[in-house]
Amino acid sequence: MYILAIDTALAACSAAVLDAEADVVVSGDSLLMERGHAEALIPLVDRVMREAGLDFEHLARIAVTIGPGSFTGLRVGLSAARGFGLTINRPVVGVSTLAALAAPFLAFDDAMPVVSAIDARHGHVYLQMFGVGGRTLIAPRVTTVREAARAVAIGTARLVGSGAALLAEAWPSGEAPPVSVDDVPAPDVAWVARLGVAADPETAEPRPFYLRPPDAKPQDKARVARR
Repeated sequence: MYILAIDTALAACSAAVLDAEADVVVSGDSLLMERGHAEALIPLVDRVMREAGLDFEHLARIAVTIGPGSFTGLRVGLSAARGFGLTINRPVVGVSTLAALAAPFLAFDDAMPVVSAIDARHGHVYLQMFGVGGRTLIAPRVTTVREAARAVAIGTARLVGSGAALLAEAWPSGEAPPVSVDDVPAPDVAWVARLGVAADPETAEPRPFYLRPPDAKPQDKARVARR
């Protein structure tokens, strides 16, 4: 079973094809970028598919990150994934960026808690904490950096994501320090694919997972009334 994974939710534009039966990434690439995902994604997917030597009809499903992350980036990836899925009549599954960031660490040692933290700007982070066996200890939320650090400093843990260093800096004195701090800008798209393989298409819908409303809001007061 081949699965195409797409990630445009954060500071990268990524795509990969995973052979799920062999657990091997056949082809893949990740381009670090804050903007320009819309222009970069389709050529990237085309190149990854050609390097894999596959047509879209060979795919069993498509996985795409659903957030939290950039509002614009999320729409780019979701629109492309849905379009591919409709064209080839294959299921599209959504994967949380917070889960994808934590996945490689939990796969390595699921006895050590992992905290996924994404810089949400303005002194806030998107946060989720995973415990033994990948069980959620703190559900996904957006909160201040200081509040997040206090909430997760309940023992040894690994920090991962663009907000990991922010949490480490705000770590409460007297508490056991983090075991590791991996300030990565985006998840490894291979793990987006692996989580996509395990996802249930009936419940893992490809819908945006924002956690908070967009910063830009309609200017209702300046709108011209219709007649």
